[in-house]
Parts: sequence; structure tokens; C-alpha cells
Amino acid sequence: MTSVLDKPIKAPAFQGVGLRRRATNLTATVLVTLSVLVALVPLVWVLWTVVVKGIGAITTQTWFTHSLSGLSGSAEGGGIYHALIGTLMQGLVCAALSVPLGLFVAVYLVEYAGNSRLGKLTTFMVDILSGVPSIVAALFIYALWIATFGFPKSAFAVSLALVLLMVPVVVRSTEEMLRIVPNDLREASYALGVPKWKTIARIVVPTALPGIITGVMLALARVLGETAPLLILVGYAPFINFNLFGGEMGTLPGVMVAEMNNPTDAGSNRIWGAALTLILLIAVLNIVAKTIGHFASVRNK
Repeated sequence: MTSVLDKPIKAPAFQGVGLRRRATNLTATVLVTLSVLVALVPLVWVLWTVVVKGIGAITTQTWFTHSLSGLSGSAEGGGIYHALIGTLMQGLVCAALSVPLGLFVAVYLVEYAGNSRLGKLTTFMVDILSGVPSIVAALFIYALWIATFGFPKSAFAVSLALVLLMVPVVVRSTEEMLRIVPNDLREASYALGVPKWKTIARIVVPTALPGIITGVMLALARVLGETAPLLILVGYAPFINFNLFGGEMGTLPGVMVAEMNNPTDAGSNRIWGAALTLILLIAVLNIVAKTIGHFASVRNK
């Protein structure tokens, strides 16, 4: 005879997974996996095509050490040195202007804005700026910087247009990184009598620094390939120009546009070589960002 004490007080909470739930889980897993594979197909295809068609150009001895100055459209040889330098110069100027501005805006939205009208207006304007096409940003800079103020077309004007495209990305990525910092760190700092601005500068921002750096590099990688500002705000030059405030300047997207009407094999090689160089440049920037973010996170620990 079974006593009352031998019987369970209540049925176990976990009754096992039913056949329907397992079938649903398997279906969802298969669909998600197939979606990832479908998304990877065009990405791998494009990357493979660029590598196959551009590897011959970038492996030449003069590709990274010479420019295209003095070469005709059908002449083989030359390099991408002038365009690589121009792209880096415009990108660095853009980053120098965008990163502090985007960081300060993100800190304001997360730490100070709250539900204020200015905070809501700032968020709304950042959302609008995130969807602005590159050609609209270029036309705005042309109307303001060149047509109104009378400055000449230059690489600096291109950097200003790129700032309009980079700032919202930096703001959004930095804002998300700051929001995931635990409030316990802020409260512990306040309890020790540390002012709010010093808490943000010494605790909040360093904690979120790895993610902020990654977001900045991704934003920079996005703007480096923009073509519309180059076509409107500065012309293409096949030679070196270190002057940001005057004269035409070569860039990697500019090489591709300039050689687009070149029907010879030399023009095709330069187009694919410039495209592969741009991909490699963006890859290097992302590797640098990951490395810096890793060491920053290790240091914070």
C-alpha cells in the first residue's frame, strides 16, 4: 500500500518538449540557416569576382608606389598610390570632425537629454540624417560651402559632405554602446562623490569604448566608398595632390569612375584593382578596430 508521503506533492513543472514544438523549432532553425546561406551567396560571389579580376593589378610592383600621372588610357603600368593617399586624407579629415561631434551628441542623448524637447528633436534629426542620400549631402555642401561662401571645389568640401553621412552612424552606434553600460557603475561612482561629467569621462565611455571604436570604423568604412560627393565637389586627378583646400584629388572611387569609359584591358584592370584595394582598405580598418577594441576591453577588465 502506497502512503501519502510517497506521492509527489505536485506534478513536475517540466513535462518534456512535445512533438509539435520540436518540429516548429527544427523548421525555424532550417529557415534561419537557409536565409543566412542565401544572404552569403551574393556576398561571396561579389568578393570572389573582385578578387579574381583585381588580384593581377594589385600584385604588380608599381601598384602601391606609383600614380597614373603621364599614362595614356591604354598604357599598362602605373599604380594607385595617388588615389589611396587621397582616400585616406579625406577619410581622416572626415573622422576627425565626425567622431567628436557624434560622441558628444550620443553622450547628451543618453546621459542628459531624458525626455526633454531638445533630446527628442535631436533624435528626430539624427533619424532624418541617417536616411539622407549621399548626393543630397554633396549638393548641400556645394550650395553652402561653394556657392554661398565662395570657396573653391576641394577635397575638404568632400570631407564635409562625408561628415553629414558619418555623424548619424557614429551617434547611433555610440548611443547603443552607452546604453548597455550598467547603471550600477554610474551609481557606484555617484555614491563616491564623483561628479557626473567625470563619471562619464572616466567610467562610462571607457567601458563602452570597444563598441564605440567598432562603430566608428564601420561608419568610416561606409563613407570611404561614396562617389557622389567626389563627382560634385572635387574633380579626379591622376597625380598626387596633398592640398585639401584646392585642386583636384585622386581617390579610389574616382579611379573607377574615371576608367569606366576606358574600353581597353588596362582600364578594366585599374577598375577591378581599385575596387579590390578599397575592399582591402576597409578590411584593414575593421581589423584595426577589432584589435583596438580587444585591447581596450582587456585593459578595462
